[in-house]
Order: sequence, then structure tokens, then C-alpha cells
Amino acid sequence: MNLKNIDFYYFSGTGNTFLIVKKMKQAFEKNDIKVNLYRLEKTKPKDVDLNNTIGLGFPVAEQGTYPFVWDFVKSLPSAKGTDIFLVDTLLAYSGGIVGPMKQIVKRKGYNPIGAKEILMPNNLFPKRIDIEKKKRKILKGQEKASQYAEDIINGKSRWKHIPPFSDLLAIFSKSQKTWKFFRWYYPLTIDKTKCNKCGLCSKICPINNIEMNEYPKLKNGCTICMRCISFCPKNAIHVPKKKYIRYTALKIHELLDSS
Repeated sequence: MNLKNIDFYYFSGTGNTFLIVKKMKQAFEKNDIKVNLYRLEKTKPKDVDLNNTIGLGFPVAEQGTYPFVWDFVKSLPSAKGTDIFLVDTLLAYSGGIVGPMKQIVKRKGYNPIGAKEILMPNNLFPKRIDIEKKKRKILKGQEKASQYAEDIINGKSRWKHIPPFSDLLAIFSKSQKTWKFFRWYYPLTIDKTKCNKCGLCSKICPINNIEMNEYPKLKNGCTICMRCISFCPKNAIHVPKKKYIRYTALKIHELLDSS
């Protein structure tokens, strides 16, 4: 296992995953391992350097993850034993990530050296946020991230074999019907009385689903990653008749300037 250089490809919606990836980066660099961070949504899979260890980081969504994350992993170039590890962030349980992702990377010739799922605060339309509880949960998650990095360095990490039910759970997040239902259930709407036409939502959408004309226009591919809602400076993007508190784990410039 060559851990001299790690290329860490990650997606973070409201910041939870980025905090975990950043903490792992710090732990690796304390051990003189160089870590390059790349925003997954800004990276072409064909450009992945197979000479370096590959890290993947992303949130759980619908017991799996977002379609564009699945597409990124499926489109990785074929390898000959390149080490790869995974970390995902979640509210409670996934079930449809670890097993299916391991199958994909193994078929492509990668060597899966570790997978870890780390609990972080709820960011999917939370009805209330206990600030102290949020801080404790983030701190605990970061501690687990540091330990996970140490386990990878010391060869103690594992990417477990998951039984077939994991493949069944993964179907939900891979299906377009699931995301069509979510768009119906959470109909994101632009409040033009609040919007200041800054265009930030269009800039930060990971799948270019927001078109900026005079006002932002939401197209039909939204996967409810929560970025635009969480970081809109005027709170102009919302779901009508749904009460929730906006959640962010960091400032938007920290996310945009991270790689």
C-alpha cells in the first residue's frame, strides 16, 4: 500500500462531509502524507491519477447516494490495484453504499482498503437544531474521522463484505423514480420577493440544475442535496408550506475555496 500521495474526491452539500474529509486530511498530513482535495462534481473521472491512493467522500441520500456520485464512481478509469478508500456521512443508517460501491471498484481493478460511515447532524429539512448537540455530534464525527485515517495508515481499516440486501437498498438511490418523487414531495421554489439575483445558487449547484436568467430557474434534475437552500444569502429558496430550519456546517466560502 502506497500512502505517499492521496487524491481525495468528495462532494459536500451543506458541509458535513467536508468537515470529515478535512479532518482526515489533517490526520494524514501529520504523518507526512500529501493529500490533494478535489470537489467531485468538478472532476472528470478520466482525469483521476491511478498512481495515487484514491479517497471518496460523500453524503448518504435515500439509503445510497446521489445519482451523480454513483455515475462518478462507475466512470472511474480501470485500474491495476490502485488503493481506494471511502467515507460517507449520514443521519442514521445507509445500507446501500458500502457493499455496492465495493463491487464497483473491485470490478474496475481497485484495491478497496477501507470504508467508514460517520454520523453527522441532520441536514434534510430539520425542524429544530440543538446547537450544543450539533457541536457535540460534529466533534464526535471528526474524532472518528481522525481515527479512521490512522487506521488506514496502520493497515487496520477494512471495507467489509455486505450481504445482498445492500444491493437491494442501493436500488432506491439509483432509480430516477426516487428522485422524481423527491422533487414532487419537496418542490423547491424561488421566492422572487426575497431573491437578490446574486446567482450563488446557480454557481454552487453540483449538477447545473439551476439556470440563471433574471431570476434563478430550477430545472427538472434536482436531487435535494440542500446546497442552494442552505446557502442562499436571502433565504429565497424554500419548500412552500413546509416548516424547517436551514442547516449549514460551515460558511459557503470555506466549501468553495476548499480545492
